[in-house]
Amino acid sequence: MDFHLDNFDGPLDLLLHLISKNKVSIYDIPIAEILEQYMAVLHEAEHMDLDVAGDFIAMAAQLVYIKSRMLLPKHEEDEDGEDPRAGLVEMLLEYQRLKSATAFFAEKNETGRDIYVKPPERQDDAPVEYHHTVNDLIRAANKMLRRTKRRLPPPVTSFQGIVGREPAPVEGRVTAILKRFLYRMRVPFMRLFDDARNRSEIVATFLAVLELSKTRRIRLEGDGEEMELMLTNDNTK
Repeated sequence: MDFHLDNFDGPLDLLLHLISKNKVSIYDIPIAEILEQYMAVLHEAEHMDLDVAGDFIAMAAQLVYIKSRMLLPKHEEDEDGEDPRAGLVEMLLEYQRLKSATAFFAEKNETGRDIYVKPPERQDDAPVEYHHTVNDLIRAANKMLRRTKRRLPPPVTSFQGIVGREPAPVEGRVTAILKRFLYRMRVPFMRLFDDARNRSEIVATFLAVLELSKTRRIRLEGDGEEMELMLTNDNTK
């Protein structure tokens, strides 16, 4: 034998070792072969004057019982019965899960074992004193709320006149501007927006001025509020 009884934590540990050594599936354990090797380990332990724990002997008895059930002839009414090895397989699978978890937590327990943290240094041992009051906390909270409020999107009312209305057509504003020259030669720029009812019409009026200037149907003179529009000779376009 190249292993001893004291190398195993219990009978399930010994069974898993034998299953792994024989390279058989845990779901299809050859009970007769595994039982023979299991008993050989117990006899070797007795030969070496090692104490054989009662749970190892109890497992040997269970293996003998499973072997005897598997040797019995199967009757038709027992063909759909449970495999005698099912309980043993379930115990081995549960033990495997517990063993894996134990190894995992043992590794985590070693993490940081050799790491030492230096305590913070202080200039003196005087106790820390806080001079803040409840009002200081209230002021800090209100300041935070004001900052949060500034980050919020503007209310829906801020978009009135821009969103939710049909945009004013630029062509209509072009026509309205040209009509102003029927009775005068010069039109103040600021007077073009007198009849604008919303921001959309203001933007359309401004774009109409740009269009007329680009096509040279009007000419702009002056600066700022004194700027005026004059009709040009290219107004036939």
